[in-house]
Amino acid sequence: MMKALRYGLAMAAKEHLVSGQALTRLEAMVLYGVANLPDLIKEMRRQGFVIESRLVSYAAAALRVNRHAVLQPPANLPVREVQLTEYWVSK
Repeated sequence: MMKALRYGLAMAAKEHLVSGQALTRLEAMVLYGVANLPDLIKEMRRQGFVIESRLVSYAAAALRVNRHAVLQPPANLPVREVQLTEYWVSK
């Protein structure tokens, strides 16, 4: 788990969070290649970062992803009902 973090594979996701922007697991995977965002969050908390979280709709996360990439959810996926956890660094 932490081997990938030590070698910088999650550095862009961490910088995203430290800059005050929220990040969901969906965004972490699509935009930064981070398959397990909760591991990064756990490590950041261990380092002393105060990480906040809340639930957001899949639709909201997909909208943010689509600013940088193309994400087309399946037509039958209830994107407004499916909830994802987003995290951000508390200031």
